[in-house]
This record gives sequence, structure tokens and C-alpha cells, in this order.
Amino acid sequence: MRVGIVWNHDYTGVINRFGRSRPDDDEREALESVVAALQEGGHETLLCEGDKELLTTLERFMPPDPQARPSGIVLNMAAGIQGDCRLAHVPAMLEMAGIPYTGSSPLGHGLALDKVTTKRLIRDCGVPTPNFCLMYSGEEDTGDLRYPLIVKPRHEYNSFGVQLVHKPAQLKRAVEAIVAQYAQDALVEEYIEGREITIALLGNEELEVLPLVERDFGERKTHLATWEETPHRICPARIECTVATKMRDISIATFLACQCRDYARVDIRIDHSGQPFVLEINSMPVLSKGSLYTQAGMAAGYSLSSLVNRILDLAHTRYFGIGMPKN
Repeated sequence: MRVGIVWNHDYTGVINRFGRSRPDDDEREALESVVAALQEGGHETLLCEGDKELLTTLERFMPPDPQARPSGIVLNMAAGIQGDCRLAHVPAMLEMAGIPYTGSSPLGHGLALDKVTTKRLIRDCGVPTPNFCLMYSGEEDTGDLRYPLIVKPRHEYNSFGVQLVHKPAQLKRAVEAIVAQYAQDALVEEYIEGREITIALLGNEELEVLPLVERDFGERKTHLATWEETPHRICPARIECTVATKMRDISIATFLACQCRDYARVDIRIDHSGQPFVLEINSMPVLSKGSLYTQAGMAAGYSLSSLVNRILDLAHTRYFGIGMPKN
């Protein structure tokens, strides 16, 4: 089947460079892995930029079918170029053009990328998450939040801009830095001292919870993952059975509350009493050989190729009621 892989690498394909720019992160390794996986699955592939020329490119590659049945599908890896809710931009274009694609809808990406909305939604479902507030200047009242505090951009992913602060002066500087660098509000939440677990989810009506991955901080004084520094991982994580079951349940509840589709990744902290807290959900986790999501998939018995093709199959089934046609 024809599969268009959409990503964002060349940011020039816009009418104007205007609005909040996306932070740079090189996903070429993930792209190459996905293309190889799809070709191994027997699909005809085309790499596309998720910019203003996207629909013209896709219409040439997968022209309209006389019976109005799409002649191809998109594997969406586009993180956006600029503006708000960037993960939602390509899915919205594909929805409008009638092109099926993998992953969450514009709404799902919008809910998951807005960390404050995520936390409010999951709290309404009874899912525990650290106490928090939203700050614009660093001088707002933090109420009864207890230091140390985590400060991060409201609308970013991949741990961009995350900081740990221990006193009000540090908090003010951290908030000001986020507003200046990322042009958005800062989410301020209580730091949960304890273990950090990632839960990878796969599916739609029935969700497969892949083996848990622990970020092992070893002897580090601060247990904090950042974009620049990735801790060692343990997979499958060694977690007491009742706690693991609770984490699986709240991860599924988070996936459903944020209306995610096909696959996603939930990050959780477990405090010293064994209570898990959901930190956030990633509605489009990276599918490279060394990513957290792929590591969980491999522990479940998937190869990278079979994992990518499984996601494609889930999307096809969601649209058409049957899996991908065999070539």
C-alpha cells in the first residue's frame, strides 16, 4: 500500500515565518527507522514535508479513488513548524483533505500537548497528578505548593525547558526564562521525589500496555530527565505488582481522557509511599531504535519493523474496520 511519511525538517515551506517557533530536535534517526520498517512491510513509501505543499504532494502520490476510497495512508511524524498546538497542524490538514493517518486527531494532540489541560482532564477522572499552578511572570501566588518545584513550558514536549527550583527567586527566573525562550506560560508543579516510569500504550478499543520502562538516575543528586541528558533505563521495570497494576490503569485512563489514538506514552512518578502520579502524556512518541517507546515494544516481543507496521495496521482498522491489505 502507498504510505506517505510526513515529518518536519525544512521549515521554509510556509507563507510567513510568524508565531512561536518549534524548538529544534533532530528526528532523522527515527525517520530512517520508520521508512525502513515500512519498506520491510512491503509498502511503497514517500517522504513528505508537513508544510503548505503537503496536500499537493500527497494527491500526486495517492490520487483520489473513483469509489472515494483513499488509495493510501499517512504515517504521521510531523511535530509542526510554528504557532500553537503544532502537533495538531498536519492532522487537521489531513482531516480536511480526507486522508487517513496514524495517531491522534487534532483534538487529541491539542489536549495532550497542553499540559495544564491534560492535568485538569485526568484529575476529573480521578487520576493522581502533582499539584500545580500556571505562571506568567514568576510573581504569582503559588498557593500551598511545596518546594522544590518543577517548572516547564506549558505546550512543549521532550523535556524542553524543564527546571527544578528550590526557592522563590529561582522560580521567578525560571518562569521568566520559559516565557522569553518559548513564548508561552510556565507550568509549575510539585516535584515528586521517587522513581520515574514510562508506560507505552498501543491500540484503540482494546489497549495493549507494553512492559514498563524505568528511568534509572543512579547516584544522581537530582532525579530529573532533561533533553540534554538521558538517564539509564531498566526494562522491564521491577515494580511491585499492585503498584504496576495501578499504573497501568491510570495510564489507560489518561490515554482515554486525552482522546489519544493508536499509540502514546505516559510518564509517571512513584513517591516513596508507592503512590503513582501522572506527569504528562506524549501523543506522538518517537519511534527510533533507542527511544523509550520502542524499547518497551521490543521488551514485548516486537521488532522495530513489526511495531511500526502494527501502528499502521491499527490506524487502518480504525478507519476501515479491517487491517492493512497484504501486498
